[in-house]
Amino acid sequence: MAKPTYNDLLGAGAHLGHMKRKWNPKMSPYIFMERKGIHIIDLNRTIEFMDKAASAAQQVAKSGRKIMFVATKKQAKEVVSQMAREVNMPYVTERWLGGMMTNFSTIKKSVKKMNNIDKLLSDENVTSITKKERLTLTRERNKLEKVLGGIANMNRLPAAIFVVDIAHEHIAIAEAKKLGIKIFGIVDTNSDPTLIDFPIPANDDAAKSIRMITGYMQEVIKDGLTERRKAADQKKAVASAKAKEAPKAPAAKAPEVKAPEVKAPEAKS
Repeated sequence: MAKPTYNDLLGAGAHLGHMKRKWNPKMSPYIFMERKGIHIIDLNRTIEFMDKAASAAQQVAKSGRKIMFVATKKQAKEVVSQMAREVNMPYVTERWLGGMMTNFSTIKKSVKKMNNIDKLLSDENVTSITKKERLTLTRERNKLEKVLGGIANMNRLPAAIFVVDIAHEHIAIAEAKKLGIKIFGIVDTNSDPTLIDFPIPANDDAAKSIRMITGYMQEVIKDGLTERRKAADQKKAVASAKAKEAPKAPAAKAPEVKAPEVKAPEAKS
């Protein structure tokens, strides 16, 4: 999708913040005015900070590192998981498990267990499992899939996370900060924007607002991945051209073998 304009964001309700009594004073630089007890977000600031976040996210994707999408709010789950899958990025849209990043080795064991159950259930040669045991394994596998399915292919910690509602996902924010992982996020008027590296001031409750901003972040990640592929293809082409242009070494000549001298027999007197 194209970069959202001022009118696009306005139509999506991205400017609507929380009630004044719920605001966080650190959001004052991003608030345009108050109307009927509700804070109105300055969409010019939203566009400004969205550009900063987009540029940084594109560079992360271009470097080949992962950006984890985090959104466990009901109105954000489906859209965020879909967009993350489209760019092959890890995501968490169910419950955030404490230690998902700070205790990643344990989480990897749970993912491995889920994959082992998958193999066991899909192997037609295994006949020792009873119907009841298969049902139990299936239930356990579905439970693990619900929580860990989005990170099943994540072999190492992500370089960054993109969060919808940083106040709601405070545990994920705390873990990322502890590990020095970059944090992108949609920040509403009830949140502290200083907690993350790249805040995007906007309504984090409206589904349209979430879809629009997350969609734009997905698009710049796609661009970063495309640039990475092009750079890799160009590198291969240059290497191939150099290999063709390189002068071939002359073939080594076989050493000459001289025939042994044969002396003529001496004449007898």
